[in-house]
Amino acid sequence: MGSIRIGGIEKFSIVDFPNQMAAVVFMQGCPWRCPFCHNAQLQDVNAETNIVWEKFIDFLRQRKGILDAVVFSGGEPLVQKGLKEAIVEVRGLGYKIGLHTGGYRPQYFMEILPLTDWVGFDIKAPLREERYKEITGGAAEVEKVKDSLKILCESGKHFECRTTCDPRFLSVDDIYEIANSLKTMGVKEYYLQKYRPIESDKNTSEGQCLVLIEDEKLNEYLRQNFEVFDVRK
Repeated sequence: MGSIRIGGIEKFSIVDFPNQMAAVVFMQGCPWRCPFCHNAQLQDVNAETNIVWEKFIDFLRQRKGILDAVVFSGGEPLVQKGLKEAIVEVRGLGYKIGLHTGGYRPQYFMEILPLTDWVGFDIKAPLREERYKEITGGAAEVEKVKDSLKILCESGKHFECRTTCDPRFLSVDDIYEIANSLKTMGVKEYYLQKYRPIESDKNTSEGQCLVLIEDEKLNEYLRQNFEVFDVRK
């Protein structure tokens, strides 16, 4: 499995795959440059890493019966061509598969999706080209994101959508717009995630980080329009 590049591993998590005890694989590489990203070290797919895939597989063999699942996160897992082979190998050990993605490369996503058991789909901004480019550093093509989300909605897979509420770039009106788009597309489960200031952000206060996620009118609207809605602080 020399084609897979891993930037980090979390050996135990109860928050990255709902109701499952999981290990998390942080895949190296991401084409986007979101300003609230806490994993910027994973953006360069060619960055140096000393994590050996085969050793992680040995770890998984030892944890059978203890862990339930493996989550492929990032970065953006769909960047790597070896992702499918890696998932097949992990599934072969009997683990459930979770995937965190922003919807990059919808055709590849369509190949990967049947191998997954759950997907966490990140919605960065209102689903309009100029807004998505603003948030992702000009890299994201919003039509590809929408294509991936349509594939996911039609797949019958268990999934959630979630938005990190960075008050520097998103407003309450933006969240309403996102929610209305998601509802129209058939999304049932949506979460707002608190923005935690990145190291270079010295100006955003705790109160500002809470403005969007604690807007009572907005939260009530989201509860009424999704089968499952919650706030993650």
